[in-house]
Amino acid sequence: MAVVLQRLVALASALVFVAGKATTLAYAASVVTFVFGDSLTEVGNNKFLQYSLARSDYPWYGIDFSGGQATGRFTNGRTIGDIISAKLGISSPPPYLSLSSNDDALLNGVNYASGGAGILNDTGLYFIQRLSFDDQIDCFKKTKEAIKARIGEEAANRHSNEAMYFIGIGSNDYVNNYLQPFLADGQQYTHDEFVELLISTLKQQLTRLYQLGARKIVFHGLGPLGCIPSQRVKSKKGECLKRVNEWVLEFNSRVQNQLATLNHQLRNARFLFADTYGDVLDLIDNPTAYGFKVSNTSCCNVDTSIGGLCLPNSKLCKNRKEYVFWDAFHPSDAANQVLAQKFFKLLFSNASAPNNSPPPSIAPNPSN
Repeated sequence: MAVVLQRLVALASALVFVAGKATTLAYAASVVTFVFGDSLTEVGNNKFLQYSLARSDYPWYGIDFSGGQATGRFTNGRTIGDIISAKLGISSPPPYLSLSSNDDALLNGVNYASGGAGILNDTGLYFIQRLSFDDQIDCFKKTKEAIKARIGEEAANRHSNEAMYFIGIGSNDYVNNYLQPFLADGQQYTHDEFVELLISTLKQQLTRLYQLGARKIVFHGLGPLGCIPSQRVKSKKGECLKRVNEWVLEFNSRVQNQLATLNHQLRNARFLFADTYGDVLDLIDNPTAYGFKVSNTSCCNVDTSIGGLCLPNSKLCKNRKEYVFWDAFHPSDAANQVLAQKFFKLLFSNASAPNNSPPPSIAPNPSN
């Protein structure tokens, strides 16, 4: 494995395209990454939001992170992004709200992700404060302006064009919006109407990112939300909610098609869809194959009626490495390790593979 990584690090930081179709990613140790998303990728932005109810800067979050302290990550240890960054040989991008406008760290990549965030601005309203996807794009705009002031407009444009953008958003639009019976969207829209609203809004947001200089975007599709503990408790037998998973699959399909359309419409756009739905479902359905024992409930004994997060007075499982889920929504550090490996393989495996190897399952450019 070390030899493979050494070969990969020697490659240029770029998206590799063959005959107009995306095939894989290659990278270098100096890659600049900008991360957008929700609590699955947050590294601490919400702890800087005084009134946010979507936060995890308290025990037992972070118990297995370096130092054993809560950092604002919604898990007991590392996020998938942390693990991918380590594999790339770079530091995990810091939370945007921890940086000043003249901080050198802005040049190396930033994490804008915020727990409770969604594609729609009204998603997660009951958390009082969070950075919606639109808010995160606003923050990126400010980042680019700060970089422009430091290195000039031409260099700033080149910097943003060459950077990689990882986006994982949409889970809260379901879990903390459409699936909540007391919120308007679930009553106002059919699912066909709701997913259309999500996709049309997402199209505008991705186009705006493109206008700000983003060219190389990886959109991480949703996992089987119907199988997370907060949804299983709605089933009398504690089973996955089939209808929710069907909606997620429809959303993923629509996003993939939208990315392909944008690749065709926007010059030099290289937007990829990373589909790990099947990998996550397999981990949940067959936990023992990956060294886990429990996948239908969380390690932290949570109360889903008051949010499902792991509180300081919560009881923990005896062996955290045996559980796929840490709380009612988020994978454990051990599960993130497995999922990060699969995500990494999906995106980077072909960088050292023979030329006749099949490409990963990502959104292609439509044929002309």
